[in-house]
Amino acid sequence: MPIGVVLRRAPGVTRWVPWVWTATGILPGAGPAEWHELRRDGDTVEYHAATLTLELHGAETEAYLHGLSAEVPSLYVVMRETGGDDPLDVVLVTASPYEAQDYTDSGEEIVEKVAMPAGLVAWVHEFIEEFHQDEVFVKRKRDKKRIDLVQDGIGDPRIGKAADIYASPSLKRRRLQ
Repeated sequence: MPIGVVLRRAPGVTRWVPWVWTATGILPGAGPAEWHELRRDGDTVEYHAATLTLELHGAETEAYLHGLSAEVPSLYVVMRETGGDDPLDVVLVTASPYEAQDYTDSGEEIVEKVAMPAGLVAWVHEFIEEFHQDEVFVKRKRDKKRIDLVQDGIGDPRIGKAADIYASPSLKRRRLQ
């Protein structure tokens, strides 16, 4: 599904950060756009920065289910700073909180959480109902090798002589007496 990303540029609060960029909204089913100005209020401007495709994968339904069970179901917008005319490059829009977490680990990308509209929540929920399969818990069984057998005291056959075998200090004292 095509998703438009709305970014807001607001004046920074310090002299070292002239502008603060935040993802403030998404536009489900949006057409193509490249930094189209939507709204201006003084120095604060909102842009329809990009339109990306939201792809859902059957193998990630557990992550989507986790995201929908949050207090506010959200999409995650992944952005990178650029040195060009556009200050940010919108890289990805995902419904998976696990995938968003992977992008935050590097520290090079900016990940913003944006609330999902009700229609998009229903669309993701339908996808989960169609493709989600619970993993069946399978308890591991022990190997068939018997571990309760008594050793005959011979030790490891790779060791050539008795002096090479570890012995506790009390056992060594008994041998020396």
